[in-house]
Amino acid sequence: MDAVQPAWKTAAILIARLIFAAVFIMAAAFKFADMAGTAGYIAAAGFPLSLPLAWCAALLECALIIAFLTGAWFSEAALLAAAYVIFLAFSFHGPGRWAGNQAEFGFFVDHFTFMAGLFFAAAHGPGKVLALKQGVLGR
Repeated sequence: MDAVQPAWKTAAILIARLIFAAVFIMAAAFKFADMAGTAGYIAAAGFPLSLPLAWCAALLECALIIAFLTGAWFSEAALLAAAYVIFLAFSFHGPGRWAGNQAEFGFFVDHFTFMAGLFFAAAHGPGKVLALKQGVLGR
C-alpha cells in the first residue's frame, strides 16, 4: 500500500513541473516572436536549414510544455528534454565559444544543472497529483 505523500513533496513536485514548463514556455515564446532571428542564430552556429530547424525546436518545446504541465509521458519528455538541453549546450555554448566570451562557459555549465534536474524528474515521475498516467517507461 502506498503511503500518503507529505504535502511539501507534492508541492515541490508541482512547482518543479511548473518551472520546467516555464523555461520551455519562455524559449518557445522567444522563437515564435522572432522565428527569423532564431533561424539566424541557428545558422550562425553552422547548422543548415535553419528556419525548419527553428520551427522544429519551437514545436518540440511546445510538446515538452504539454508533457510537463499534464504529467503525460512525463519521464519520456524529461529524458528527451535532457538530450535536447545537452545538444544545445554543446552546439551553442560549447568549448569552441569559451575563448571569445568566458560567460559562455557559465551558460554551458548551467545546461548541465538543468539536465541533472530533468534526469531526476525522469527517474521519479510527475508525482501523484495533477498527473495523467500515460507513458511507456515504468516507475
